[in-house]
Amino acid sequence: MSESAAGSPLVTPSARHLRPALHHQFEELEQQYDASSFGMWVFLATEMLFFGGVFTGYIMYRSLYYSGFAAGSHGLEVDLGAAMTFVLLASSFTMAMAVHAARAGKRVMLVGLLSSTIILGIAFLAMKFTEYFHKWHEQLVPGLNFHPAVESLRGAPEHTVELFMCFYFFMTGLHALHMIIGIGLLSVMAILAWRGKISREHYNRVEVSGLYWHFVDIIWIYLFPLLYLIGGRYK
Repeated sequence: MSESAAGSPLVTPSARHLRPALHHQFEELEQQYDASSFGMWVFLATEMLFFGGVFTGYIMYRSLYYSGFAAGSHGLEVDLGAAMTFVLLASSFTMAMAVHAARAGKRVMLVGLLSSTIILGIAFLAMKFTEYFHKWHEQLVPGLNFHPAVESLRGAPEHTVELFMCFYFFMTGLHALHMIIGIGLLSVMAILAWRGKISREHYNRVEVSGLYWHFVDIIWIYLFPLLYLIGGRYK
């Protein structure tokens, strides 16, 4: 039997036929799993660069116009933000358990956990869009409907509060967009699992999808204190 330069046996065409999860460009499943995981990590690194630029801009303007950012933060619904944080943390747990179920080849459990994660993600989006509706009603949407009450400015210049709301809508809207993409991705995984197309040899599909979902959750963990907890709210 011929061997590769590393000393491990090459996978013959007949062996590949017996292992349909192995794609033709890889010699073994472990190599394929590593490649898929590495590809997702590279993608997430580019996402970190993008979000990093947004966070840097936010921190710079917050230091320049702190009073306006604090006033804008006090206009947000911290209880709703905390509820959204709890929902996302719960979705991270169900996603991690879904990966475990995929590794163990438990199809029914996998479908249930993926469905639970999707439902929690939809619940998060529902709460976020509810808060958007409240901001519109309070006339705190920059450029479209920004006519805040005097008391909501808390003595800060109006343009600085509007700048905070610009960051709020852009950062949370960008996060919501990633949530929608993640829900779509997990929906595909749930359908594949329901059809029996995700076996133990395909668990990396769920694992890689989980990496993306956890990344989106981590971004919110930073957004919540940066946006909702400014200005000594609990002093």
